[in-house]
Amino acid sequence: MDSLLKHERLNELFDCYEALLTEKQAEYFKMYYFLDYSLQEIALTFELSRNAIFDTLKKVEKILEDYESKLHLLENKKKRNEIYDKMEESFSLRLLEELKKID
Repeated sequence: MDSLLKHERLNELFDCYEALLTEKQAEYFKMYYFLDYSLQEIALTFELSRNAIFDTLKKVEKILEDYESKLHLLENKKKRNEIYDKMEESFSLRLLEELKKID
């Protein structure tokens, strides 16, 4: 998978499943993927080895993919958005906005 696509997918999965990660897992993920910290910078911040941070991030990637394979939140979100787009083409925008407020 292209690195940029992988990065985008992980960010989307994180948005769906952040609450299911430990505080440290979420913090490392945010620093690496959102704030663009290097592994070494994160390791220095938490006084851990670079390898420990790398292993944790790989574990988080696997956890996020496992949650998605079981719960399908991201997949369902994408399907809902496709339906919204189709509705927008054929129905009143006002009704669509009301539906979006419910989500």
